[in-house]
Amino acid sequence: MDTDNRSNNGSELSIEATLENIEQVTEFVNSELEKIDCSMKAQMQIDIAIDELFSNIARYAYNPETGPATVRVEVEDDPQAVVITFIDHGIPYDPLAKEDPDISLGAEDRPIGGLGIFMVKQTMDSVTYEYKNGQNILHIKKTV
Repeated sequence: MDTDNRSNNGSELSIEATLENIEQVTEFVNSELEKIDCSMKAQMQIDIAIDELFSNIARYAYNPETGPATVRVEVEDDPQAVVITFIDHGIPYDPLAKEDPDISLGAEDRPIGGLGIFMVKQTMDSVTYEYKNGQNILHIKKTV
């Protein structure tokens, strides 16, 4: 990932990966987005991505237990973009490895799951995953 044009070190929130904490994660990211006058459309797309990605961590990373997650927000300049990184120490899992769902099929003909990650991939400028040093690390980037 290109890190040469980051304007700051970013802000981090470390929090227990539970469904109840999605709202707190969203508020944390939105407070960072407000500092850069992010458009409402981009903010709504990012909020949907947060809901999808953090809920996946909460449901699956430490199942049946819970564990910590870190959410980092960094801003890039020229063009202005936000990079949000989700880090957990749970079971290694690459959500991008799964094949995209066939959205031409009716809902009753599609297998369950995968639509949320597909939506994130469609609305963000880039989505990358790596497993490094015992951590799942997922980056989403959105030009704002």
